[in-house]
Parts: sequence; C-alpha cells; structure tokens
Amino acid sequence: MHTIPTQRTETAVRVNEFIRSVYNWMAIGLGITGFIAYYVAYSPSITRLIFGNPIIFYGMIIGELGLVFFLSARVSKIQASTATALFVFYSALNGATLSFVFMIYTSSSITSTFFICAATFVTCSIYGMVTKRDLTSLGGFMAMGLIGIIIASVVNLFLRSSGMSIIISYIGVIVFVGLTAYDTQKLKEMSVSQPAGLDAGVVRKGAIMGALTLYLDFINLFLMLLRILGNRD
Repeated sequence: MHTIPTQRTETAVRVNEFIRSVYNWMAIGLGITGFIAYYVAYSPSITRLIFGNPIIFYGMIIGELGLVFFLSARVSKIQASTATALFVFYSALNGATLSFVFMIYTSSSITSTFFICAATFVTCSIYGMVTKRDLTSLGGFMAMGLIGIIIASVVNLFLRSSGMSIIISYIGVIVFVGLTAYDTQKLKEMSVSQPAGLDAGVVRKGAIMGALTLYLDFINLFLMLLRILGNRD
C-alpha cells in the first residue's frame, strides 16, 4: 500500500542528491577558475609567460579543448577520481587563460556582471528544473546557434569588427540562456532515470560531467555579458 509513495520518495532523494552534487562541483570549478584567474592576473611573471608566448597560450587553449573532448568521450572508461582530477585541472587551466579578464575590465564591472550572470543562470536553471515543457527542440536550436557563434567569432578574428563582436555577444547571451535551461532539464531527466543502487563511482562521474556542462554554460554566459556590460580599465 505504501510502496509507490516510498519509491517516489527514494527517487526524489536520489535526484536531489545528484543535482546537489552537480552544483557543488560546478561551484568548486568556478571557485578554482576565479582564484587562478585573479592570481595569474596579478603575477607579472606568469602573465608574461602565458600571454607573451603565443605557443604557450594557444597550447593551453588546445589543451582545454582536448580535456573537454577527452572527458566527454572517455568518462565511462576512466575512474571517478580521474574524472574529478581532470575537471579540477581543467578549471585551473581555464582560470589561467581567463586571467585577461582582470587585466582588461574594472573590478567593479567584473563583480556586477558576475552577480547579473549568477542571477540569470539560477533563473534559467530553475526554469529548466521545474518546467513541464520538453526543451529538446530548444536545445537543438541553441546548439545550432552555438555553432554559428563559433564560426562568426573565428571570422571576426580577422575582421576585428567591434560591431560584429557586440552582435555575437547578444546572440551568445540568448544561446547560453537557452542552453542552461536545456542542460538543467537534461540533467534532471538523467538523474530520474538512474536506477537505484547505482555504483557511487558512476554517479560521481555523471555529476562531474553535469558540472562541466553547466560550468561551461556559466563561463560563456559571463563572458558574453561582460563584453556587453563590462567597463574597461
């Protein structure tokens, strides 16, 4: 008689624990990125090493992309501890390459943009969590928008058009707002479909991948907003 309510309660607890783990790891990743970015920005020797040598800088960028692709493709075959270590390393590496933010923009505009980004992210994430609407089609549309942003950004590296940069940033905000809601809903559905008694290592790897996905949504949303709202030194 009480089996169904008990099952629902167990499922709800499992889902809440998984989602909490995802956001905890995402917060850890963002914290590491912020700390490393700030430290590097105010360390002249490290700054010269990274930004004064194109080989090192672009090597780090390629390394970041490689880590994301490796984690996405091989997460099921590696240990949970390895996935966690790679996520932490990626967060630190990304912080080093993003240290330019502290060198270009004022501290007050970085802080205000961060809180605006956080409020926007939380709102979109809550929507993705509670909405009954299937966001699959939205996710597909936003993924196409992301490809368009990447192509336009590469083209603008050669054109160096400030107008195009602003347009890309506005479109980018829309894209990452949509992706945040979609990715959150996808994570919720994944946690609901997880069978009870699943190995803790598998759950941890799922949480790490979820954290990486939302981390990337947050970072990119922040950068797009900063280009629009940020005041330069």
